[in-house]
Amino acid sequence: MKKSRGRTGRKRRRKHLQSSVDGVNCSHKLEYIKLQKWLKDRGFEDSSLRPAEFRETGRGLMATKALQAGDLIISLPEKCLLTTSTVLRSCLGGYIMKWKPPVSPLMALCTFLMAEKHAGEKSLWKPYLDVLPQTYTCPVCWEQDAVNLLPEPLRKKAQEQRRIIHELYLSSKAFFSSLQPLFAENTGTIFTYSAFQWAWCTVNTRTIYLKHPQRECFSLEPDVYALAPYLDLLNHSPNVQVKAAFNEQTRSYEIWTNSQCRKYGEVFICYGPHDNQRLLLEYGFVALDNPHSSVCVSPDTLLKYFSPLDKQRKAKLSILKDHDFLENLTFGWDGPSWRLLTALKVLSLGADEFACWRRTLLGDVISTRNEEHTWDVATRICHFLIEETQHALLQISQLKRSKENLNNHVALVEMLHLDDLKILQKSAEILCKLEHGNK
Repeated sequence: MKKSRGRTGRKRRRKHLQSSVDGVNCSHKLEYIKLQKWLKDRGFEDSSLRPAEFRETGRGLMATKALQAGDLIISLPEKCLLTTSTVLRSCLGGYIMKWKPPVSPLMALCTFLMAEKHAGEKSLWKPYLDVLPQTYTCPVCWEQDAVNLLPEPLRKKAQEQRRIIHELYLSSKAFFSSLQPLFAENTGTIFTYSAFQWAWCTVNTRTIYLKHPQRECFSLEPDVYALAPYLDLLNHSPNVQVKAAFNEQTRSYEIWTNSQCRKYGEVFICYGPHDNQRLLLEYGFVALDNPHSSVCVSPDTLLKYFSPLDKQRKAKLSILKDHDFLENLTFGWDGPSWRLLTALKVLSLGADEFACWRRTLLGDVISTRNEEHTWDVATRICHFLIEETQHALLQISQLKRSKENLNNHVALVEMLHLDDLKILQKSAEILCKLEHGNK
């Protein structure tokens, strides 16, 4: 009998070791115990998932049994979801219905989150609020020094997003003031810009898509948001597939996996086929070796490699612009994109070939000279972007040493540039093989 217990003990140790290698189970922590009880009171049945800390992804959900393709990962009852209906049923509802011009569904959710966070212990949503991140790593929350290190297309998008959020906040101040009867404190100290930033990031990074009927008390923006406690602990992987939808019969939001997951492994969902720039902008993280990632080539970079003395240059640019070939020109894991090569082929047309531009857009080979020039310019652009990326990484390492308070954000920019460098180096290899193969 003792030997039998010994073997069982070894098995337990092996299981524990396996568990700790994949992730550290956190379901014993008080905030998760309270959240589980809160969800159970709303009809959520315990699933085969446990909160855990993972080395690569941080907080996520661990499988307590092996999952197969076709398995239901999670089924979250409607009562657990935080939507605009939740907001309208709260004390904010009457104020929202009276306010003109109507607030957006997004603003209603942001206002509710700020008000509930301020309510603290009195909030019915406290168990959920307690497990939400206190800060976010989206560029909209960064200092300008870190934003400046982003690749140009993403830097512009981040600055534009920041401007839109700031204007949305300023335009809502009168609405926040109208809520004064609900609070003992001045609304100006509750609905601050930092509180609004936090609420906006919570909605933007964590909501699931759930379409609601249009209501007169809201503006015409789509009402498609739902915050999903516990479910929103699931992290993104570009390499998994899931089916997610609201089940009208069970009145629950369900996620079914099309991938396998081993016992104690992290369970992932896919937010969509997003590249790393989109993931960082909208969600505040980067997925390493993301198959959907690519490196953009700006029109300015493109034109550096073509003579301003070309008499047909203006006409070529006009053709590319009219046929939408000046945007979304990229290098990917499989080399330069067809769109980038097509734009280069048009710009490489000789004076005697210009009349063939329509055939070029359709993918026809115009001449050996045109093909060779196109591949040559693609290679030169690729090497230029490699140098530019390496220079950016040098700047990042210097900033990391001088401004330690920015390290979290700078580390994300570094990951983004390192991934870009991998893509560009892979593209350079492909271009080199093609060049040697064509000789």
